Amino acid sequence: CCPADGGAARPGRLRQSLRPPMARGPRPRAPPMRAEGDGARRMGEGFGEASVVAALEAMRRGEMVLVTDDEDRENEGDLIMAAEHATADNMAFMIRHTSGVICVAIDEDRAEELRLPPMVGRNEDPKGTAFTVSVDARRDTTTGISAADRAETLRQLADPATVAEDLLRPGHIFPLKARKHGVLARQGHTEAALDMCRLAGLKPAGVLCEVTSADGKSMARMPELLRFAEEHALVITTIADLVAYRLRHDTLVERVGTPARMPTRFGTFEAHAFRSITDNMEHIALVKGRPWEQEQPLLVRVHSECCTGDVFGSLRCDCGTQLEAALRLIEEEGAGCLLYLRGQEGRGIGLAHKIRAYALQDKGRDTVQANEDLGLPVDSRDYGVGAQILRMLGVKNMRLMTNNPAKYTGLSGYGLSITERVPCVTAVTAENLSYLRTKQQKMGHWLPPGLDDAVVKLSQQNGAPAGENGKRDSPALELANARRLIAAQEAELRDVRAELARLRNVAAGRANGAKSTVIKAPSAGHTHPGPGMRNGASG
Repeated sequence: CCPADGGAARPGRLRQSLRPPMARGPRPRAPPMRAEGDGARRMGEGFGEASVVAALEAMRRGEMVLVTDDEDRENEGDLIMAAEHATADNMAFMIRHTSGVICVAIDEDRAEELRLPPMVGRNEDPKGTAFTVSVDARRDTTTGISAADRAETLRQLADPATVAEDLLRPGHIFPLKARKHGVLARQGHTEAALDMCRLAGLKPAGVLCEVTSADGKSMARMPELLRFAEEHALVITTIADLVAYRLRHDTLVERVGTPARMPTRFGTFEAHAFRSITDNMEHIALVKGRPWEQEQPLLVRVHSECCTGDVFGSLRCDCGTQLEAALRLIEEEGAGCLLYLRGQEGRGIGLAHKIRAYALQDKGRDTVQANEDLGLPVDSRDYGVGAQILRMLGVKNMRLMTNNPAKYTGLSGYGLSITERVPCVTAVTAENLSYLRTKQQKMGHWLPPGLDDAVVKLSQQNGAPAGENGKRDSPALELANARRLIAAQEAELRDVRAELARLRNVAAGRANGAKSTVIKAPSAGHTHPGPGMRNGASG
């Protein structure tokens, strides 16, 4: 939630092996971690719903809990407790074992009531943490920095009777505005703290701060966080567990009408319409082969709306190519789902901003720099709604078609099991080569090995680094190279299709009582596991 740079302890400060001051009585121990090898959690895996239930019970008793996020996000653990239960003792414990930057999560309406504007006009925090101006309680405090003073400020922030005039600005407590709909809208510790207070039936103000390592020089990571929870008898859970808990108990999506037959040039699908109740945005899913076998991983593509690429066939991106390839692959397999999420144009910045970003790219900026120049996030998409739609459609286990690691981890964090990542076919042209290279180098996208060869070839032909503005020797040569690369990718796609056909034959043989056949995994050239995947599998 807070800047990791603030995690270093004051020189000479030592971690004390004291349990946090809590209510008397037995404390549940940290749940055992389901993991392998060195004890690290597998991507998207947590401790289960029981850990959330135990954490909520602990918070009702006035205790603090330890909440971790995904390894691909901050990979940190925060101590979280209800602000109404803040005392000098538990604040002293929190300050001793954390960065010391004590934050409190509140909702936007409460921030407005207390007249707490954003800390800065332009938020440049990589995770978009919504800091407001810092505060101290005007009454019953001295300098505001002591554990007792900070506890008093936190209790007053939790008190609905507190008004704006009761607070001094600036101060030593840092309020954070949580996103509406909590961890289902943003998987951050800010939202987790507020959600947990509400789910526990407590006042909507959650205290949070990141745990530092034993030497105070860096943030604590797994498995150190597990040892910390064990040492201090803290209940530990994860944001992924909290998301899964809310998805099982909350509904943010509704079906619209009844399914309809949708014939396309790729095949005939069944169209399902949905509406998100959080923003009234409508989405569509094209499915095939229902009812699906629940235990059989389903081929799934979650596609973000791209008007320029999907509708107008823009060559500046590869979205239209990926959309068409996904529909073809689902048709050939005979079963699958393509979920088309609207409202995500330009990785979430909107159509007009996307065109503005294109204008900057025409002047030499890449796709990441252009967004940053406009003061916009590089990628603000969230997959919570998409995950809930997939669950409503009955998808549990899936083979996800994507080149985007953020989409992979985002969906897995919402309780869906991804057994394999299926690479998306990408058409590389002179128009989109710089765009693809930027996504690969700056956003970690998985792209075909042939992309590097294309970069070198076009760079040699242009006499300038590929992707930069420079004089091109021959557009015909560029086109010929692009066509050769596309032909190579089409050959790879044919291999993938052949493998799918073989798998269908194996499945059909089993259904007919044929002798069991061992299914070999696709070769490394066809499937490129991402981080956290072992032989194409994810926990």
